[in-house]
Amino acid sequence: MLETREHWSARSGFIIAAVGSAVGLGNIWRFPYVAYENGGGAFLIPYLIALLTAGLPLLFLDYAVGHRSSGAPPKAYKKLWKPAETLGWWQVCVCLIIGLYYAGVLTWAGSYIYFSIGQVWGSDPESFFFKTYLQTTESKTFDLTFISHLFWPLVGVWVGVLAILYGGVKKGVELSNKIFMPLLIVLFTILVIQAVRLPGAADGLNAFFTPNWSKMMDYKVWLAAYGHIFFSLSVGFGIMVTYSSYLKPKTNLTGSGLIVGFANSSFELLAGIGVFAALGFMAHAAGKPVEEVVSGGIGLAFIAFPKLISSLGAGADFFGILFFTSLFVAGITSMVSILEVPIAALQDKLKWGRIKAVSVVGGGTGAVSIFLFSTNNAIKLVDIIDHFINNLGIVSGALISIIMVSWFKRVLMSELETHINRISTIQLGKTWEFTLTIVTPVVLLSTLLLALNSLIQKGYGDYSSNLLLCFGWGSIIFCALGALLMSKIHDR
Repeated sequence: MLETREHWSARSGFIIAAVGSAVGLGNIWRFPYVAYENGGGAFLIPYLIALLTAGLPLLFLDYAVGHRSSGAPPKAYKKLWKPAETLGWWQVCVCLIIGLYYAGVLTWAGSYIYFSIGQVWGSDPESFFFKTYLQTTESKTFDLTFISHLFWPLVGVWVGVLAILYGGVKKGVELSNKIFMPLLIVLFTILVIQAVRLPGAADGLNAFFTPNWSKMMDYKVWLAAYGHIFFSLSVGFGIMVTYSSYLKPKTNLTGSGLIVGFANSSFELLAGIGVFAALGFMAHAAGKPVEEVVSGGIGLAFIAFPKLISSLGAGADFFGILFFTSLFVAGITSMVSILEVPIAALQDKLKWGRIKAVSVVGGGTGAVSIFLFSTNNAIKLVDIIDHFINNLGIVSGALISIIMVSWFKRVLMSELETHINRISTIQLGKTWEFTLTIVTPVVLLSTLLLALNSLIQKGYGDYSSNLLLCFGWGSIIFCALGALLMSKIHDR
């Protein structure tokens, strides 16, 4: 007997889950650094413009596509235009690749909750992270040396995430978000309050918010703002298409989108305040200017913050547990949303039950993830795959979906606009059409061409060409082949 498609228990369940997907590791470690590097307080202007002219319009498009079809990306795009099913499978494959390495980073955050007790990283967090914990080698070739203390926590993460996914949309995805999102907000709010009370916090906040107006004349700052919005809102790679497909027929799509968009941006601003207040304290304690202690990404989470935590004295353990639990919880809700895309796609295509789809997707992806990210090449693979899949995989998928609707199938835009306006409080019109037809495609195409040119001309980092070919370009080739093969299989 076929399972009927599940729905969220209410619109609030969808909103919480969508915010949970949007608020992830990147909000905490990426946004503060991107804002600082691109003009500080001045960056908030292109960031807000990007949210209004690209983030929200693309979010509304994803909502309309998923809700109208009641299907994951392959089914949803196929209903719009049959050849576009391939685009849907491209987005599914992108999510599978992201799931592989996201679980690895999530494991590191979970392990550092434990390491915060007594500051296990000692006086040199950088050496501890790379050499003791990850045991990264200097070799430029691929090494499969097994590391047991990475293996077991990674298995635990996959078991936990799959347990949530086995629960289904209401009892798994929605329930976990209703628990984890309030927990994240409470934890991070406490962390921010603690951080702004530290000596030197004001210096950090000044560095974060002081506007560098000259930066706004640099096109790269605007591209950075638009690029961050796409990644931050989880748009353009199938998550919001899938989540909106579980909505009931009459749901206020634009109202929901505005709540999700501004809730995500509000959390990013909160993260910026907390992170830079803490970095200001670290600079104050070291007797250095703030710019010398600022870092983004992996360096912020696993090197800069452990240094900060160790300098806090009696409250160090508590502060560390707060920070890394926040990272872990934010990552869990995003990880669930990433894997929900391929699970829903296989249920639509092959008419599999929930248990079978979760077992195949989770079992297969989990096995590869555990195999690759329990080795001493873990951080190299995270860096390479993340760079290629974000700059090429996500951007190209979003670009093609917009061009398909706004340039080649204009009738689809009209149909989607009618669908949204029929059930939503805020009506879409010429402004939405203009942003999707002109603004967003131009920005995405510019971003894609610049990324392609850089990768072809310079490669990436100091990695060997074999590593880049195998795991960087290989990820893109996997998405292309997977999309073509899956779209050739007949629906059941």
